[in-house]
Amino acid sequence: MSLLAFDGVPQAQLYYGQMLLEGHGVGKDPGRALAWFKRAAAQNNLDAINMVGRCLENGWGCPADVTLASTYYRRAAHAGHAWAQYNLGHLYLDGLGVEQDAGKAFRYYLDAATQDHERAMNLAGRCSEEGWGTPKNLGAAARWYRRSAEAGYFRGQYNWASFLMRCGRTDEAVPWLEKAMIAGTPAVREAAHQLLASRSA
Repeated sequence: MSLLAFDGVPQAQLYYGQMLLEGHGVGKDPGRALAWFKRAAAQNNLDAINMVGRCLENGWGCPADVTLASTYYRRAAHAGHAWAQYNLGHLYLDGLGVEQDAGKAFRYYLDAATQDHERAMNLAGRCSEEGWGTPKNLGAAARWYRRSAEAGYFRGQYNWASFLMRCGRTDEAVPWLEKAMIAGTPAVREAAHQLLASRSA
């Protein structure tokens, strides 16, 4: 892989950067990883452009610079890259490195969600449920939560189950809560456990 990267193949440069970032098969070196992502990004590899943004946002191999990260995300997002759209949506939702704009956040989530990005589908549902950047629409929220859940995302599974329980469809909710407990973070597992406990209380 490293030979192809040195030969200038952008996809190989991306993969080699990921190996360096994660320490898979090579010594972990975020600084060198970022350098390889930048080489691939210079050849308009959208995955690499997004990864430069991730490094800048999180301070992987460089000082964190969320404003600069947003420019990389925007470049890839406007070219149709779903992960970059999702990442840029977060920045707009929270006002990190950009002026806070829930409407733009929702539109970027929606762009990624329509490409079957499971996390963006969950966030499109959350925005629709809460009225973040879009009028409240519980029907749309339900559809996005269900699609996210069916795609296997644990937060989508939890949110879809919660929605079902609020609608009195508890028996349908239980299998989704169980799935969320298997794959979820400790916080999601605890929340799912509490919902299951409230059902039997």
